[in-house]
Amino acid sequence: MKQETPIEDWPLTSGDGRLSVDVFCDGDCLVLRSTIAGAQIEDVDISIDGDLLTIRGERHIKEQLTEDDWFYQECYWGPFSRSLILPVDVHAERAEATLEDGILTVRLPLRAATHRLPIKNISSRM
Repeated sequence: MKQETPIEDWPLTSGDGRLSVDVFCDGDCLVLRSTIAGAQIEDVDISIDGDLLTIRGERHIKEQLTEDDWFYQECYWGPFSRSLILPVDVHAERAEATLEDGILTVRLPLRAATHRLPIKNISSRM
């Protein structure tokens, strides 16, 4: 006969509030994609400082629940953030972000990988 586990012994997880991200190139853009279901657009902030991109926000739970109300809590509710070093040079000032169906997409146009510096010919006269 299988013994049942009392409700108070079921594991509750709170998560660490860290976002999972996908980063890839799509043509001439670096694309970052993250699922942030439950977050409203006004609760999300994205900043780029040099080669560091940071996403901060908060997911609000709508129900007023106590710890005793939960059987499982695997989804993270509350503040979240993620910072990552961009793997390539981008035009941060031309970046665009969209939120659709709980998926945040940030598109960052790529900068040219190299810049050629022309050499001036200065003739020396003696």
